[in-house]
Amino acid sequence: MRLTAVILANLSAFIVSASTLPKTPPAPSRLNITTIAAASDKSTLECWQLSAPFVQSSQAGTSGAVIAQLGETGATSYSLIPSQFDGGFHNAPVVQYVAFTSGLAVVSLPNSTRTATIPGGRNGLILATDTTNVSTLGHKTVYPSKEVTVGIQIPTRDNEIPLHTVLHAGPCTRGEMDQ
Repeated sequence: MRLTAVILANLSAFIVSASTLPKTPPAPSRLNITTIAAASDKSTLECWQLSAPFVQSSQAGTSGAVIAQLGETGATSYSLIPSQFDGGFHNAPVVQYVAFTSGLAVVSLPNSTRTATIPGGRNGLILATDTTNVSTLGHKTVYPSKEVTVGIQIPTRDNEIPLHTVLHAGPCTRGEMDQ
């Protein structure tokens, strides 16, 4: 009888402690991404929600996780950007995703005081669409951290802009990217 009481007490303590464990946040339904876009021949910063939904993966190695298709892509490149580097004003060479995996990038516009600060890591994915045919002055990117910034440039096939909804002017907030 005493052993049963001890087992029940331990089981009760386990259930209480398990109920206070942090919950896994629900998977987002779509990917929100800070985008360097263009309007009226000027680069802009906008928060876009890509139309491709997150779906459950059945691929080996990620089965059960959620994935969002980014569309067909071209030749991908890997960049090591020196610490405290100033990339100057430029246009996106092509419509491309840029994934910053480390370091820090700060994007500014010549015609605005708005900036986007992009940390390397989970929220380090942006989309650049301000090619020379849609924006005269482009944007400026500086890399102010004291470490190398790693950037992976992933051009879209045929400069295609992915289907999307503009959520608002300005970069996405961290909360918007985590949902």
